[in-house]
Amino acid sequence: MRINRLAAATALVATLVLTATACGGGSTGAGSGDNSSPKTLTYWASNQGTSLENDKEVLEPELRKFEQQTGIKVKLEVVPWSDLLNRILAATASGQGPDVLNIGNTWSASLQATGALLPFDDATFATIGGKDRFLPATIASAGAAGKDPAAVPLYSMAYGLYYNKKAFAEAGIAGPPATWDELVADGQKLTKDGKYGLAVEGGNVSENVHHAFALGQQHGTGWFDAAGKPAFDSPEAVGAVKQYVDLIAKDKIAAPGNAEYANNQSVTDFATGKAAMLMWQSAGANLKSHGMNPDDFAVAPIPVPAGATGTRATTSMVAGINLAVFKNTKNRDGALRFVKFMTGDEEQKQLNKTYGSIPPVKAAQSDPAFATPELKALADVLATSAQPLPQVANESQFETLIGTAVKNLLAAAAAGKPVTEDTVKAELTKAQQQMPAS
Repeated sequence: MRINRLAAATALVATLVLTATACGGGSTGAGSGDNSSPKTLTYWASNQGTSLENDKEVLEPELRKFEQQTGIKVKLEVVPWSDLLNRILAATASGQGPDVLNIGNTWSASLQATGALLPFDDATFATIGGKDRFLPATIASAGAAGKDPAAVPLYSMAYGLYYNKKAFAEAGIAGPPATWDELVADGQKLTKDGKYGLAVEGGNVSENVHHAFALGQQHGTGWFDAAGKPAFDSPEAVGAVKQYVDLIAKDKIAAPGNAEYANNQSVTDFATGKAAMLMWQSAGANLKSHGMNPDDFAVAPIPVPAGATGTRATTSMVAGINLAVFKNTKNRDGALRFVKFMTGDEEQKQLNKTYGSIPPVKAAQSDPAFATPELKALADVLATSAQPLPQVANESQFETLIGTAVKNLLAAAAAGKPVTEDTVKAELTKAQQQMPAS
């Protein structure tokens, strides 16, 4: 899944950010760019499609449209997720990077701290059509609070609860669970005859941290305190992680083998009827590729505690890809014209339609392509109950350390070992101790 490639890449290469952002330092590349090369741009695009070649087939016609409109030729390079952050960090260190680039939105604050990206202040936003064109949640995932965003949203996504309508009907369950108590009760009714109520991707560090984050919000922790220091082993964080691990350990509504899943096997299990529920981002195309008809499933918000309001009613992290301008660009004006083009209503419709994501530009969501029941449900989550992952300089380390801690705890649960509050706290304390000083 495209957005999950971003997540997986974050986990694999997040440690590289240590050298760039351990203390929130500035970039070695000074300056704010110029217009010494007004007729050319370089663009590093992330791999959103089925292959690098597929992305070129999608993007190059759009880049030719931009050239026809502006006279500016764009040199495209599609960079695999496994290489992208490494390439960006090398560019921030040397001061030699592309003019425009894609970044995972969860990297925003970390890359912002290097000082290598052009800040989008009010005047800069005005040149691309204004900040209010974007969904607020997507802007909140573009940099640290209180600072001008380091990028603008390009493609967006959110998590939803996918459920098998036939399995629910056969179990006598009228509709999707709205609370966690309901989800566990439904999951236990659905767990029988070698099938399980829920599939989780327990070996995937990024999936783990995304769910731990949302549950943390529901339990009352943002994982960092007001000063930006980690609070990983607070009672609220312990409760959030234990609740997720208990899906295997105590509630037993997810298969023990799910603790090893790391390559979308949970999606396959849901598509093939081995599990009746799945918490995922934009799974429709993947489910269809496994032979599941769109009429066989529906999507609802992930459950919340009974009576939850405000951030305690968070059901998803804000997922997506942002578009940034390298501060040392030699075509600052052209780069901003390109950002305006890529975030324009028509391009937002075209690109997000192609990639199966949700436009972060509000006006573009009116296109019928985003009116499927699945995407409407996910768009509503994005607009009403999604929160950005912590926008702190060491966010990437948070993802890796907490995601790995949850992975270890799920593996212990799958092996039949007791997972208590003390066990969870010890694992989270270890993760906190590994966080770099900021």
